[in-house]
This record gives sequence, structure tokens and C-alpha cells, in this order.
Amino acid sequence: MRILSIGEVLWDIFEQTECLGGAPLNFSANAALLGHNVALLTGLGYDTRGVKALEKIRLLNISTQFIQIISGKDTGTARISLDADGNARYVFPGSAAFECLMCDEKILSQVREFDPEWIYFGTLAQNFSGNRLLLDRIFSCASNAKGFYDVNLREGRWDMHLVERLSDLATVIKLNEEEAHKLFAATRLREAFALEDFCRYWAAHTGSCIICVTLGGRGCAILRGEEFRIVPGKRIEVVDTVGAGDAFAAAFLHGLGENWELKRIASFANQIGAEVASQVGAIPDHEMVDFFSEEP
Repeated sequence: MRILSIGEVLWDIFEQTECLGGAPLNFSANAALLGHNVALLTGLGYDTRGVKALEKIRLLNISTQFIQIISGKDTGTARISLDADGNARYVFPGSAAFECLMCDEKILSQVREFDPEWIYFGTLAQNFSGNRLLLDRIFSCASNAKGFYDVNLREGRWDMHLVERLSDLATVIKLNEEEAHKLFAATRLREAFALEDFCRYWAAHTGSCIICVTLGGRGCAILRGEEFRIVPGKRIEVVDTVGAGDAFAAAFLHGLGENWELKRIASFANQIGAEVASQVGAIPDHEMVDFFSEEP
């Protein structure tokens, strides 16, 4: 598949180290490992972190033709703290290059030439009006592409109007259980949360074909058409959850592209997400490459 990923590249700063990340990059790295033709549209600063990021992205077999160097802006960072269960909390200091993506006819011409089958995007980078305009124009010129919306809500960096607008672009919407609770509460305050009810409501509300809710170690819930099912996950010792959902998303899209049946798609995505959660950092290391070819 040809996949265009749009959004942030960030250096994830932990207490004692920093790792290259950002959901679109994490997703792209996993999708490339799964054998897909992936291009990343993002912004980097003309700084040390930007130079290092560009070098690493090239090594991940991701096309850099759409990467923009944004003058006067720093490469994005996220300060990450982990709770006792390895779950991450994010703080984004200052303004970053990925917030200021440029939109011109040259970029749109490149998109037409690349002719993506899928466009992957999240919420964080779309908080900025210029980025939203770029996303809309890319969908307009890539008329055959389907949208994969990986919700990834970050505190203070989303609102319902934005999430609904992005959901309207998507064929597939993927989010976690906490995010599902937030969206359900924001739209249906008088009812108790039920996972299947949420999936059916959100699919009808947005017109999306597939809703996928990750449930951590319990696996995932998927609604496709009238079919709803919960597929158990793989038990592992969690090191950190950063990037696990992004790996899940890449594996899920891979299964869709292979036209697998729903349970097989979910089982494979659960396995890949669990493997990433069992290591430090969001991008799989070289020792995991063989695992990505072990289809369920």
C-alpha cells in the first residue's frame, strides 16, 4: 500500500534519555517494517534535533520527500512521564516546526504523483489552522485515498469540533478506551458508557466505516458495519506504552489491506502493539523485524 502520514515528529524526552517519536512517525516506521510504501509529511526545525531526526527517518525506510524544514522554529519535543503501569503523560513545551506546515501547489502536485491509497492523521498537529487547510486540500487532490484517523487526544490540545471534523474525513477511526469515554461523555451526557453503544453511535455520528477501540492488555473492540467484537490481547510485561497504539494502528491497517477477516486483523494488531509496549521507546528495534513477518 501507498500511505501518506501527516503530522508531528517529536523527540520524546524521558527522565534520563530522549527518543525520536510522534504518532505519525511511529506509525510510519511500523508500516514500513510491514512492507508498505510510506511517506511522511511533517515539519522539522533547522536545529540539531531536526538534523538527527531527518537522518533517522531515512534509515527507517520512510520517504522524506514531503518533510519541510521550517525556518525559525524548533523541532518538536514532548516531555514524558510514566506512571506505575507504564502509561505515558505528555507535556509539549513551546511552539514547534510541525505546527506550521506549508501548503502550496508543489506539495499538492507531489501528493498527486505519490497517489496515496491511505492518509493517516491524528489530532495534535491539526490544532493549527494552516495544517487543517493542508489536510483538507490533500484529501481534495488525493480523491481515491481513504482516511485513517488515529485520535490520540492530548490534554489541552483538542476540542469536540476538531475531533468531529477530523472524524468526518475518516474511513477508519482508532482510539483508546479513555478517549472513547471522553468523546461519549461530551456527546451523550445523560447515558451510562457502554463500549458497543459508543462504537455504534460514533460510527453513525461520523459516517466512518470502522471504529476500533484499544483496551490495553485486554485487547481491542472493533465495529465494522453491523459486526462488533472484542478480541483479547496478548499478556506481556509492560515497559512503557509510548508508541504501542501507533504500532497497533499500522498492523491494523496492514490487515485491512490484506483483506483479512476481522478477528485475524485484531489479533495481529494486538500482538504488534504488545511487542512495542514490551520495549523502551516507540519505534521497534532491529531485533523485532522478524516478528513483523509472523502473521497470525
